[in-house]
Order: sequence, then structure tokens, then C-alpha cells
Amino acid sequence: MTATGWNFAEVWESIADQIPDAPAQRFDGQMWTWREFDRRADAIAAFLLGRGVVEQDKVTQFLYNGPHYLESVFASFKAGLAVVNTNYRYTPDELTYLWDNADVVAVVFHGTFVEQCTVVRERLPRIATWVWVDDGSGPCPDWAIAYEDVVASATSGRAIPPWGRSGDHLLLMYTGGTTGMPKGVMWRQDDLYRILQQSAKKRTAPEDVSDATPGVVRVDKPGPLSLPGAPLMHGTGQFNALTTLSNGGSIVTLPGRKFDPVEMLDTVEHERVKSITIVGDALAKPILRALDAEPGRWDISSLRVILSSGVMWSKETKDGLLRHNPRLILVDALGSSEAIGMAQSTTTADGSAESATFVLSDTTRVITDDGRDVSRGSGERGIVAMSGPMPLGYYKDPERSAATFRIIDGVRYTVPGDFATVDVDGTVRLLGRGSQCINTGGEKVYPEEVEEALKLHPAVHDAAVVGVPDDRFGEAITALVEPNPGADLNEAELIAHVKERLAAYKAPKRVITVASVNRAPNGKLDYKGLKARAAAAVAV
Repeated sequence: MTATGWNFAEVWESIADQIPDAPAQRFDGQMWTWREFDRRADAIAAFLLGRGVVEQDKVTQFLYNGPHYLESVFASFKAGLAVVNTNYRYTPDELTYLWDNADVVAVVFHGTFVEQCTVVRERLPRIATWVWVDDGSGPCPDWAIAYEDVVASATSGRAIPPWGRSGDHLLLMYTGGTTGMPKGVMWRQDDLYRILQQSAKKRTAPEDVSDATPGVVRVDKPGPLSLPGAPLMHGTGQFNALTTLSNGGSIVTLPGRKFDPVEMLDTVEHERVKSITIVGDALAKPILRALDAEPGRWDISSLRVILSSGVMWSKETKDGLLRHNPRLILVDALGSSEAIGMAQSTTTADGSAESATFVLSDTTRVITDDGRDVSRGSGERGIVAMSGPMPLGYYKDPERSAATFRIIDGVRYTVPGDFATVDVDGTVRLLGRGSQCINTGGEKVYPEEVEEALKLHPAVHDAAVVGVPDDRFGEAITALVEPNPGADLNEAELIAHVKERLAAYKAPKRVITVASVNRAPNGKLDYKGLKARAAAAVAV
């Protein structure tokens, strides 16, 4: 291992040397071997180095899912550069803020984003390198260079920068959350590699590392085929892909640019996918609906694991998926860009966990405001904190870094803001993020808890809960509910449904029917926008 720890470029190069003919990526019926993955990334890395970059300059992927995303990430790691994710839904103003804040010097972008890039290019002249990925949307602009032209002009040999590779080299995962401007979570590659391996239940130990070549992992056969249903631009999709590749596996990405359960199920069957990554009911419910509508259409027997992270998904949806494949292992992971592998619950045909309940890892605690551990069975609310490998902080934001990454009892913890209670047996019940907590009549109510109760109703496809200003209660709990196709929603019935499962004060005062709650590709809700929608609807 290198003196400063694990580096993804070195790990992946060692895998390419050991299983060069094994698949690394699949996309739209095409396959790239580990040898090709390595060679193409070398070409892009050599090009970036030839553009005069310096160590840890920032490169961003302004891309939909596809093979170019992970290739250009690999290339950046090879060149000793830091990668920055970009939300492909961002407007030019949002892109300008993000790329300026991140100090981006190179952008790899799909052709469909030429217009946005043209605007930002005039605002941020520091970005000197634009690499255009052909997606059939139009010609390459004269201020960019075509990705495939770079690959075609490659010379043989590995691209190694004069400053070498290091476990200290960064990956920046920008996360906007639901409030404030995006902030860049700074992960050292060594820390990120270690925590991802722990989360994958394959712990990295000294005996796993070859003494002859730093950064080498032993891979004697190809790993599993994984399909990220979530965008690679978000932590859920990208971290899963990094984990799969680091274990010699391969990634299949979907050509569709909006989630299509039929496309996913077709691909699972055709490619014999072993695991998929989703974001809760936002993706799981459409998959289940497709399977229920045509129960004999797809052979999904190859599928063994469905992992959901970032957004809770319901027990009823999990049970439905198990009806179609009893061998499935359904994993509900509690984590975020700041804290990977905080806790998880697993559902199989032999047993299931209640929705929003978790077993904490050995490095995770639920603590009170003064740093004391929440007592089991006390009913008191605490905040989830995790030690172990974690980010350095937020890029260029020491104030928010200090608020999230705290020293407790002499140990550094990441505290991303998830509130919970702890049962007598140690089961942790997730309440939600404190930033969205609703204060109604002096009682604190967490939106996710109410949303999960609403989604248990058979007429409800999705739900969002916000607090709107109220003269009597301060904030009145208001639900925006998206019905299942063909279903009619009854406000009184839904309120009564929640009261059967939660304390009465947690039930919505109003239920507003909406066509969509407009979840982002990562499954998250724009609570600020939803609050404005709810307030406008209530005022009518």
C-alpha cells in the first residue's frame, strides 16, 4: 500500500492487470473489458495532463449515466485530479455557482448540455478544458474537443502524473440537500475506499494487500454485475459503482435519461444483473407495479440484492418484490454523502425489518444535544453520529464543516442531521432530518415519519409533508399526496389513516392532491418548493 493509503486508480489498474478480459462496463448492448476501461481512461488522463493541470485540479462530470462517466472519473484519479459531481438538472446560474465554488478547470459534458455550457463558459474563463461527449444531439462546438477523438489519439502506456497518486487525493461529492447552496463533501480516496469496503462487508486488511505493488488488490475472478438505478451524479449511484468496480465487478448503465422500470427490468433479465441500487419507493414502487402488471414477463432470478440508500422505502413494497423473487435480499441503508454505512436493515423472505428501523454499526451512536447517549427505551430523541473513516469536511466551508464534523468524547464524528429514538432492544427508529422538523403547537414532528405512514395507504403513490404558517399552531402539518394511477384520495380518510399509526398531533391538518411531488433523481424532495406550493394551496 502507498504511504498515504488507498487510491482508486491504483486499485483499478491492478484489477485490469489481473482480469483484463472481464467486463468492466456495459451500456445499451455494448461491453467494455477491464483492459479497454483502463486504456480509454489512460487516454483521457494523458490529455488532461497535457492541458497543463496541476495536482488536485478539479474535473467535473456533467453527464447522464453511461460509460463515459466512470471512464472520466478513472482518468481523473489516474492524473491525480479531484472529481466533482454535477447535477444535470442544474440551470446555468446553479452551474456557475457550483463550478466556481469547486474551482473546476475541466468539464466533461454530454452534447445535450452545450447551451448551458456556452453560458457558463463566458462566466468562468478559468475553465480551460471542455470535453464533449457525443449523444446525437448536435455537433461538437469549436471550443470543445470530442471525447472519442481524445481516446482515438491515445498512445500506449499508463498515464502517471509527475506528482504520482495518493490516498490523500480527493473526491468531492457536492450535495445540495433541501436547503442552502450546494456544499462539497471532501473525501480522501483512502477514507472513501475503506468505508466503502466496510459497507460492502469486504474489509480491507494488511494481508489483503500485495507487498510487491502498492495499492494492489487480489482478484481471481470477475465480480458481480451491478446496475445503479440512481444517477451516478449522486452519492447513492456513484458510491455503489465505485464499490463494485473496486471488487472487480462490472457496471451496467441504462441509456434512458428518465427512470423507466420496464427498461430496468429488461436489462436485469438480458444482462443477468446481480444487484441494483435504488432510492426508496420512488423507484421501487414503479418496479413493483410493472412486475405486478405483467408477472410472467421478466426472468429476474439472477437478481440477488436490491440496495436502497438515502430515502426510506416501505415494508409493503419490499414484501411485494419478494413475491416476484423470494431469493432477494433487500437492504435499506442509512447514510449520506457525509456518512456512509451509518446503519442498515435487511429484508428477506425469511424475515423483515419494520420500515425506518435500523441496527446501528459499531461506530455509530444516537446522542443528545449535550453529547450523551440516548437511553434505550426512553423515548427521547437524539441525533445519529458516526465515527471511523469520514470526510475532511466541506470544501471551502469551515463553518458548516465544524457544525457537521464534531469532536465528541475526544473522538471525531460526522453528524449529518438524522434524528432517531432507540428502543429497549437497541433498534433505532429514524425520525428524519432535523432541518425539516415541523414545530406544531410546541410538538416536533418529522416529515419522513408522516410520509411513511401516508404511503402505507393503498391509494397513495408518494407523499410529502411540510409545515405551513398557522395562527394557532405556529405551523400546521400539511401533506401533498400523489395518488396511484386511477385512485381517488379522500382527505378525511387519509388523516384518519395516519392517526391509526401515529400520535394524533402528527396527522396532517390538510391533504392536498398533486400530480407529482417532483422527487429529484436521487429521490430527495425539495421541501422549500413544496412548502410554497402547500401554502399557496391552503390560502385558496
